[in-house]
Amino acid sequence: MHYTFYETAILFFTYSFLAWLAETAVATIKEKDFRNRGFASGPFCFIYGFTAVMLAVFFQELKEDTFFLFLGSMATATAIEWFTGKILERMKQKKWWDYSSKKWNFDGYICLQYSLLWGLLGFLSVRYVNGFITGLYGILPGFAGKAAVWGLLFTGFIDLSGTAMSVCHIGQKIPHITRLDRRLHKWTLGFAKKVSAHIETRIGKVYPSTVQEKTDISVIDKDKCSIVQLFWLLVLGAFLGDIVETIFCRITAGVWMSRSSLVYGPFSLVWGIAVALLTALLYKDRDKQEHYIFWAGVFLGGAYEYICSVFTEIVFGKVFWDYSAMQFNLGGRINLLYCLFWGIAAVVWIKGIYPVMSRFIDIILKKTGRVLTVFLIVFMAINACISVMALVRYDTRADGQKAVYKWEQSMDKYFGDARMERIYPNAIQK
Repeated sequence: MHYTFYETAILFFTYSFLAWLAETAVATIKEKDFRNRGFASGPFCFIYGFTAVMLAVFFQELKEDTFFLFLGSMATATAIEWFTGKILERMKQKKWWDYSSKKWNFDGYICLQYSLLWGLLGFLSVRYVNGFITGLYGILPGFAGKAAVWGLLFTGFIDLSGTAMSVCHIGQKIPHITRLDRRLHKWTLGFAKKVSAHIETRIGKVYPSTVQEKTDISVIDKDKCSIVQLFWLLVLGAFLGDIVETIFCRITAGVWMSRSSLVYGPFSLVWGIAVALLTALLYKDRDKQEHYIFWAGVFLGGAYEYICSVFTEIVFGKVFWDYSAMQFNLGGRINLLYCLFWGIAAVVWIKGIYPVMSRFIDIILKKTGRVLTVFLIVFMAINACISVMALVRYDTRADGQKAVYKWEQSMDKYFGDARMERIYPNAIQK
């Protein structure tokens, strides 16, 4: 079953609201005073809605498999909780929640008892609740249902925008910017300052651990992995990942074959995105023991690879890898051996390669500045767009659909089946 855009949106907001109700009720009872536990100001906990949608989309095929649906829900929801905690900590230099006092916790952000709870809730939502919610939504008249969704989307966007301003301390930057002569800028930035101040006050009340103490900014900036550095890590990780996979296939299968995700150049985006995400999450933990990084790599790598497999199949109608012949696999999408490889790769990257690569990137940026970075951004963006169009047309062409639009005709001319089979030799029509 594939959910429509409107069904997906209604699942997102329904679970966000239900989670807000549960979190706020528990916090209010515990504190004996009302506590709005949402990240945003409205009655929503959007991270729960996002997780519910992820499970609904990516684990629908496991609906009848009780054990693996429970296990997959537990792993994915726990990974999202850990990822969210890490990202928020990077933003505020503080922990928003801390499970360090609980048994079987990991990094203070996740613990076994909540992971089991996420597995149970995920199982129930995919097996029973999603169909009930979409059924209720289907009762609404078409126009009313769509209007409700768009109203919720607009409200959620405004709410999240204000929260993002607060978390990123936009209010602290306003005084300098508001000296601009144009009145529109003065009004909008002044409004942003008020919204940011209000939301930051609310967040500080509900999550007191996030209130900033005076910190040496130079120390924080010195150990900061910037967006530009992460982009370079994505590109270099995609290149190195493609080379490693190509050599691995040569050693294990005895053949040279393309392992690229893009039509131009040896770039495997699955590896590139993984490297960037892993670095963003773990670069400040590089001094911790190896087993910590290893299990984080196993856990996150397995969930990430599974989601990538389902995503590419849904979007492009192709299966790009299949581990069905290997032992301890899950739907042919992941297997235990390669999950362990993800753990080893995480240790090797964070402990050994990343420090060297970081210095190498700094040298490149000092010598080439913005020119090469801008060129690479444009090249990778165009490359990705053409690759998506070529893959979509490759799929529709396999279904017997004739080229109607100009872009389809161009894809048929420059990226015919023979060329696509060379670039994506393992792509199987689903």
